[in-house]
Amino acid sequence: MSNCPVEYWIWLQNALGAGARTDELLAYFRNPEEMYNAGEYEWRLSGLLTQKKIESLKSSTVEKTTEIINECRQKGYIIITPDDTLFPDRLKNLPDTPLVLYGMGDCSVMNDVVSIGMVGTRKASNYGIETAQKLSFLLALSGATIVSGGALGVDSEAHAGAMLAKGRTLAFLGCGLSVNYLMENAALRRAITRYGAVVSEYSPFTTASRTTFPTRNRLISGVSLGVVVVEAGVKSGSLITANFALEQGKDVFAVPGDIVRSSFDGTNHLIKNGAKPVFTAEDVLSEYEYRYGDLLDLSNAKVNIASVPYVDYRKKKSTTQSKDISKKETEVKIAENPVEKIERKTLPEDISDEAKKIYSVLNEQGVHIDDIVRETNLKMNVVLSSLTELELLDFVQLESGKKYKLI
Repeated sequence: MSNCPVEYWIWLQNALGAGARTDELLAYFRNPEEMYNAGEYEWRLSGLLTQKKIESLKSSTVEKTTEIINECRQKGYIIITPDDTLFPDRLKNLPDTPLVLYGMGDCSVMNDVVSIGMVGTRKASNYGIETAQKLSFLLALSGATIVSGGALGVDSEAHAGAMLAKGRTLAFLGCGLSVNYLMENAALRRAITRYGAVVSEYSPFTTASRTTFPTRNRLISGVSLGVVVVEAGVKSGSLITANFALEQGKDVFAVPGDIVRSSFDGTNHLIKNGAKPVFTAEDVLSEYEYRYGDLLDLSNAKVNIASVPYVDYRKKKSTTQSKDISKKETEVKIAENPVEKIERKTLPEDISDEAKKIYSVLNEQGVHIDDIVRETNLKMNVVLSSLTELELLDFVQLESGKKYKLI
């Protein structure tokens, strides 16, 4: 397959839709540019396209991709096609390989060798929430990259666990990167881009729908060696991911759950039908030790999940109560403070003492990581872990030059 300008890849994906099977088309036409130039007569002659698809190809033009490309340039999104070295090798052999991926962050994470998918219900129980975070933490601590969907519930905890372990994580979204979907997860997505990447097969303005998520799920399993289902009912979209994994020849794992709760019917059914039950991170990573032992540290994987502390990064973030002041007083304050300052928020009472100490030395201009270590007299690993806790709570933000500032 020869190199092809990005606008032709976008054209073909826009015309046929995300998840379309294009392996035979690309074998016949070599690349989207040659297909575009071949025209309607050759499209019909190939015998690979229905009349509906031909009409869609005709109505979509390369010129229409300009808006997408401009949006990506303005927002700093990375456009990745099968011609690029960043494109994940494990997705290239899929019959429905994505023709374009849009990414934020370090997109090389898509080619991490020991990647483990972790999925589950959005309305997870406390058991599912804690298990997802703790298991993900130990998997990441052992050297695995955690792949999930950036949604609420199990997905969020999987990403958070990886970041708390200072590991790598990758989120595949079921909508475009510029869509304000799940605003309560905005801080989490920003953090993910600093520990890996947020990626979507959908153009930036594509809204989420009932069909976008199942289509997205094949990518989670596609880049992973195996998929862990933490908590899922019989109709959960997580089972779609598990089915994709089986079709792609990947391993399927499941966390055993309460047999009298319907939210675990799906995971328990997977185990009954051959999925490997997961009680420790070692249950997952032992499957890959013989191939990738040099990339893993299974001593961490043997740790009892129950002994890992859970970080409730979604705890209510209270702020200092605003005072009822008159318009005149407001005008005076503005005059006295021409540079707007960020009001220091009140931390939750149950946040770690280390995080409180670090928060006290931060400001809105930003403090270098080395200065934080010096001023708090805490060890670097403790500082990094506590800063991640503050990031996930949306209190601080990492800036260029390893500086952390209040937000």
